Amino acid sequence: MRAPTTRDEVVDQLVEVGRLAVQRGLALASGGNLSARLPDDREFLVTAAGTWLDRLTPADLSVVTLDGEVTGGAGRPSTEWKLHQRSYLARPDVNAVVHLHPQHAVLVDALGHRIRLITLDHAAYVRSVGTVPYLPNGSDELANAAAEQLREHDCLVLSHHGCSTVGPDVGMAYRRALNLEEAATATYRALLLGDTTCTFPPEALGDLRHGPP
Repeated sequence: MRAPTTRDEVVDQLVEVGRLAVQRGLALASGGNLSARLPDDREFLVTAAGTWLDRLTPADLSVVTLDGEVTGGAGRPSTEWKLHQRSYLARPDVNAVVHLHPQHAVLVDALGHRIRLITLDHAAYVRSVGTVPYLPNGSDELANAAAEQLREHDCLVLSHHGCSTVGPDVGMAYRRALNLEEAATATYRALLLGDTTCTFPPEALGDLRHGPP
């Protein structure tokens, strides 16, 4: 999935990722929301309130400015639009935000365990996991706390809620969400086997300095 250059390409990528996320069980019904900056860099598209990610159409996307003004599209944006807006303000390098409800990532965090990066892909794409304590969904407090964590991490677990992953494009943000949930699933299985230490070799992290494989 290459970086989009037009609004239509942004829409197509959001629609595709919404469908794929539901297929993978990372969101149910109208849970989760997606967004991407528009090419003009002053506005972003975000899924509208109540939309189902596997049924998205261009009419299900709202246009919101970085100042928080709804300027077009579907009208009322997702209740989590502030999470997306604050993410863009905190990270000028980010062009997409994927907020999903992955079961293992939320469960491992709720049980008080850190999500361990075990495979090469986990280490390359997730790199590190930030955690935001439970705060009401759609609140300024949640959006601000997530934005602060994004200064150090590309992948966040929103405790008892979901995850938020970011990237330079929709494809990378979604790839990080996939790898975050896979890392959480691997961590859960390791814990079932009684293991609490298995992780990607720290001495190999330097091999990733040039980017993902």
